Amino acid sequence: MDFQFITVETTAGVMKITLNRPDVLNSFTLAMSLEVRDALSAARADHSVRAILLTGAGRGFCAGQDLSDVPPAVEGKLDLGAAVRQTYNPLIDLLRKIEKPVICAVNGVAAGAGANLAIACDIVIASENATFIQSFSKIGLIPDSGGTFFLPRAIGMPMATALMMTGEKITSQRAADIGMIYKVVPADSLATESMNLALQLAAMPTKALGYTKRALNASFHRSLEEQLDIEEQLQREAGRTRDFEEGVAAFREKRKPEFRGE
Repeated sequence: MDFQFITVETTAGVMKITLNRPDVLNSFTLAMSLEVRDALSAARADHSVRAILLTGAGRGFCAGQDLSDVPPAVEGKLDLGAAVRQTYNPLIDLLRKIEKPVICAVNGVAAGAGANLAIACDIVIASENATFIQSFSKIGLIPDSGGTFFLPRAIGMPMATALMMTGEKITSQRAADIGMIYKVVPADSLATESMNLALQLAAMPTKALGYTKRALNASFHRSLEEQLDIEEQLQREAGRTRDFEEGVAAFREKRKPEFRGE
């Protein structure tokens, strides 16, 4: 596939997708969103891709919506709801439905939809220079891109409310301290550490990781009893995989397992 606004490369089972509009801090347009969705869909369908790494080019991860690229005005008002429906909702939905681990390497500012795109991924690792800001309130908007869903579940309602209403910019270290992201690494090692994490996950039992993601998604809107049933169903499926057989055999034979994502 040929892309204009992102770059894609696949190495050892890891598809790396890089937002590539560095001159505008990788702010989102519909065209870039469609390219990211095409790449994610390809990764989802390709059995050889067992993990996905999402990052940004230049000094920023993603500054959110490019306000020069929004649907035409309706009765003199910009239709930002259409921008959300077309650009972000399908992207966030796809990220959560891909039953493969998605790692986000935040290399710089993650603002607005960019911040919420990051936390919609499975694991977020950030540079010590990265920052996160729910910038919507600064311009009279509400958080979108799943932010009002994921952020309070990650850090609690009081903290999420404060960050969203005040629009306070926080460092990556504070984001890690409050549970918003997985960990912080030195800026010059982010690319290496995030790829190593992706490679580690790509070598693990992909179906089990996918079932884990499915169970976590289900937990957002089910009771304990329903969730226990889902765990039972997915454990049954996991127990029928080739990778489970390999994991048990490797344990008994005291060797490193060789998972194939099957």
